[in-house]
Amino acid sequence: MSFTAKDVKELREATGVGMMDCKKALTETGGDMEKAIAYLRERGLAAAQKKAGRITAEGIAYAAVIDGVGVVVEVNAETDFVAKNDKFNEFVAGVAQAIAKNAPADVDALLASPYSGSGKTVAEEQQEMILVIGENISIRRFERYTDGLSIPYIHAGGKIGVIVNLEVDGVSDMDAVTELGKDVAMQIAAMRPLYLDTASVDPQELEKEREIQLNKAIEENKAKNLPEDKARQIAENMVKGRINKFYEDICLLNQPFVKENKVTVEQHIAQVAKSLGGTIKANSFTRFEKGEGIEKKQDDFAAEVASMVG
Repeated sequence: MSFTAKDVKELREATGVGMMDCKKALTETGGDMEKAIAYLRERGLAAAQKKAGRITAEGIAYAAVIDGVGVVVEVNAETDFVAKNDKFNEFVAGVAQAIAKNAPADVDALLASPYSGSGKTVAEEQQEMILVIGENISIRRFERYTDGLSIPYIHAGGKIGVIVNLEVDGVSDMDAVTELGKDVAMQIAAMRPLYLDTASVDPQELEKEREIQLNKAIEENKAKNLPEDKARQIAENMVKGRINKFYEDICLLNQPFVKENKVTVEQHIAQVAKSLGGTIKANSFTRFEKGEGIEKKQDDFAAEVASMVG
């Protein structure tokens, strides 16, 4: 029995499975729609696709250095129980290996790349994991570092994953450098910097903050009944101090070092480098917090369980 593009479309609508898998199912079953649906269900594809619409805001933010390549990746699932599941943790580590080995350009390229040791793609392994875990799983984002010295840090069992990348020269005590990197990575996890340094700050964001602080300072000076030019001059001087505070909040190197807040992170790195007889420079960092920015539907999973047992 032959089949048409319309049959492929109908099978896709009936199962939610991708076009290529639907085409394969119809080919394998001689174009018989019922048998094709059974074929897909037997292979778990239809069941996995049914979960694809569920919100994934839990999971793991994972960081590692694999064969000298720094990787940080966020893999999401539906509930926080999954982070404690050994198979899910193994899958996330395997995804990180695929990122390190295959150098994918984006998540789509990652999904199409080989998953080490399985003979499958990352996407196929992900579908398998959805069936094993019983929840929707999605790879949300990743970063990859090939240059410099990357140091990973995972906070609270995968709530936050951090990679800090250092440029090191003339230092032989790499254990001390690694300790420094861990301290800086912990700082990043705790203090949530958005930028490395002042030069990295988005000019539009800076200008917006400057305008807010200037208007605020002008309002504060109104009660003093100063001449307009004098009031604006004072306000602009006030803004300089407030912009420095703004930098302290959002720039890693400008932040007070959490372990010794009398110095900035930049000063602490310089002090350690000097004591080790070389130079150390923070190149960049990535901080992923699981579920960050994803709107969670608190009642979805509970309601689904209730409907199943009701």
